[in-house]
Parts: sequence; structure tokens; C-alpha cells
Amino acid sequence: MPNSITEKISVLIITLNEEEHLYSLLSDLDFADEIVIIDSFSTDKTAYIAKSFPKVTFLQNKFENFSAQRNFAISQAKNDWILFLDADEFLTAELKLEIIETLQNNQTYSAYFFERVFMFEKKILNYSGNQTDKIFRLFNKKFAKYDEKRLVHEKLIVEGKIGYLKNKLIHYSYASFNDYKEKIIFYGNFKAREKFIKQKKSNFFLQIFHPTYNFLYNYVIRLGILDGKKGIIICYLNAYCIYIRYRELNRLWKQN
Repeated sequence: MPNSITEKISVLIITLNEEEHLYSLLSDLDFADEIVIIDSFSTDKTAYIAKSFPKVTFLQNKFENFSAQRNFAISQAKNDWILFLDADEFLTAELKLEIIETLQNNQTYSAYFFERVFMFEKKILNYSGNQTDKIFRLFNKKFAKYDEKRLVHEKLIVEGKIGYLKNKLIHYSYASFNDYKEKIIFYGNFKAREKFIKQKKSNFFLQIFHPTYNFLYNYVIRLGILDGKKGIIICYLNAYCIYIRYRELNRLWKQN
């Protein structure tokens, strides 16, 4: 693997109680010029682990929403090229090499899409709507920023050409039922706030039909049935996230 990158790169990570994954991720980022962690005041060993790595700049910032936190992280990076990772993501050796070679040779693109492999506990989830999961992870901050109107499921706005990396990012998103359920409830509540700000309203039809449609679409059309019990669990929880969204949206309107 090459020892240097023509374009220096800043790896950015936002964290909240990520002691389970953080050491493994940071140990694999030897190619980075700097690593910036923006932490939402973790109460576990996240800070201790982060500070044990000499390349890491560890900052704490009050969490308002995901887009704001990510844009704040970008503002702290000293390099133009950003690799933005979640603590539960893993770079294969092939993907690391591709990132390095891409930055050595890039003369065209402003940002790159990564495809992701969804890990259910420690096994690959092949279907259930996750087989086409892709996300921006590598970009030039001069030409990209996160949409401030999106509070969750952030959208990167890119000026210029977009490329694709062929090697996939490993995403250890599902550790346990309760862990994932807690996560999707958090996302659902933020999505409700986002819709409330946009003056969107819920109704009984949406609250019942949309989650049901989402489950059937991912379980039948997106072949979640082929994932067996894992498919049922993931499709149910993702549909439940939508139900939470509309329930919270109703609550916000009644409150106001």
C-alpha cells in the first residue's frame, strides 16, 4: 500500500458513546493526515480511546442535529479532502487502497459515492432494502456541504462531478434488537421535527399506510423474505421508524 497521498486527507467522525467500535476504526486510519472527532459529550470511554491516538483532534460540541454536527466537523478540518465515517463503519484493505489511489489520481470529481454492506450482528444482510445502500463518504469540502434543512438522514449537496468507488464499506449498524430500535426511534423523532419545521402534517392514513407499505415493499419487493428471520426484524424496525415519525409529528402539532 502506498505510504503517502498526493492530496492530504482529513478523516472526520461524529460520536456519542462509541467505545465499542472506535478503537478498531481509529487503528485502521494510518493513511489519514489528521483525524477529527466531534463528540456529543459521551459518558463512556469514547474520549479516552480517541485521545490515545496521536493523530486525533478530539472536540466536544452540543448536538443539535446530524447535518449541523457534520458541517461543524467539516469546519474543523484543515484539509480540503474529507473522508467522513461513522464509528460503526469499517474500511477493508481493498477500500483503503482504492481511497489512496483515487486521491493520488483524481483530477475530475468533487465527491465519491460508497456502496455499503449492512451487517446484522456479525453476518451480512443481503436484501431487505439494503442491497443498494450507497452514501457519500469522500469529498472535497470546497464543493460540498450538508443540507442544513435535513436534520437526520443527511444529504450532501455537491457541486461538480460525482464518482463511485467499487469497493464496499462495511456497516455494523445492527448490534442487537434493542440497540437498533433505540437508534431508529431517535431517527424517527428527528425526522418528525424536520417535517414539522416544513409545516408538514400527519393523518391517520399516513400513520397506518406508510409503515405498512414500507414493510411490505422491503420484505417482498426488496426480497427481505430471503433474509429469513433477520429480514423480518429489519423490515419491521425500519417500518416502525416511520410509525414513530408520524406519532411524534402528531404530538408536535398538538403541543403547538
